[in-house]
Amino acid sequence: MGEMHVASAALEAKKAQEKSYRKKGIFIALMSGFLYGGYTAFMTQGMATGVWVDYYGATGVAAGLSAFALVYTLSAVGAAVNDLCSAVWTLIYAGIIGRLGDFVRCINTKPGRILIIAAIIGGPIASTCYVIGLQMAGSIIVPIAALNAAIGAIIGRILYKQPLSGGMICGIIICFIAAVIIGLFGYGMPEGGIGAIFGNISGQAGLGMFAAFLAAVGWGVEGAVGGYACCMVDTEVAICIRQCTSGLVNAVVLCSILGAMGGDGVGKGLALVGHALVDGPSIWMFFIAGVFASWSFKFWYKGSSMCGAALGMGCNGSYAFWGPFYCLIVCGLIFGGEGWMLAWQGWVGALVMVAGIMTLAISQDRASKAA
Repeated sequence: MGEMHVASAALEAKKAQEKSYRKKGIFIALMSGFLYGGYTAFMTQGMATGVWVDYYGATGVAAGLSAFALVYTLSAVGAAVNDLCSAVWTLIYAGIIGRLGDFVRCINTKPGRILIIAAIIGGPIASTCYVIGLQMAGSIIVPIAALNAAIGAIIGRILYKQPLSGGMICGIIICFIAAVIIGLFGYGMPEGGIGAIFGNISGQAGLGMFAAFLAAVGWGVEGAVGGYACCMVDTEVAICIRQCTSGLVNAVVLCSILGAMGGDGVGKGLALVGHALVDGPSIWMFFIAGVFASWSFKFWYKGSSMCGAALGMGCNGSYAFWGPFYCLIVCGLIFGGEGWMLAWQGWVGALVMVAGIMTLAISQDRASKAA
């Protein structure tokens, strides 16, 4: 009897420890969405300041840019500058805490290669698809891109046998509905009502929606695979690999390819990156955005590794609210931009998002107890 009592007490202690670990993972995953909002706002403001005014006005170093470059190449340049600034910060921080040597040693290991592939899929590829989707179809693609949580949950279930109950699926659906409300109606009802959103979908918009779905797939793969890799690699090392890979591939490869596709020349995209990196009025905003991005992606990876891909990515989906909220504070109130005030629909979407995350958390807890 004594041995049974000890075994029972040990089992209860183990369950309590797992529950505490999972709760910490939920908090970290929620913080990833919160911090992503700061990254969005400072990057948005940075791309409206300094040399970027010349870029979008096609003056100065941007004189003669093609219409293709104004839409696609400049979006990639902005992502590249942000990721390079983020990479610099992650390397500085890794050096401060003594992880820089681990970063160098880990690059050519199996987990390191997994993270590099995940970074390429979720960084340059998915982010570019998202930008293309926005340019071709507008805000209707936001909820489509938010499907990354569902895709990541499915991948986690298939590859890593992570639990995915009916309640968790319900929670993901609720989070998706919240993203729809915030993405389409966060700044008020569109002119012409709901029918105006879906009634005028052209072939171009259809391609934009498909691009957004590809972005969701890319982010879903990155979240699930990156979270798995963080079970084998220190999170600080993982985020160094992620941001360095994404920054270099964005700047050197993607911007060059887009420059060539737009007829501006292979070296034009890289030249635009170089000018943006030395632009005093805007680069400090990109560096702040990069700090937010590094912590956001780090918490995204770590949260998913601690509480599972479904719950981690569901919690990260709160960026659908925090993005507009931070833009209201930074772009609207601090820098005096117009059009950033959230409508009541945005706040309703936020409450729906909270309900979805709570449903996910409760269902995941029940699934873990039943396992």
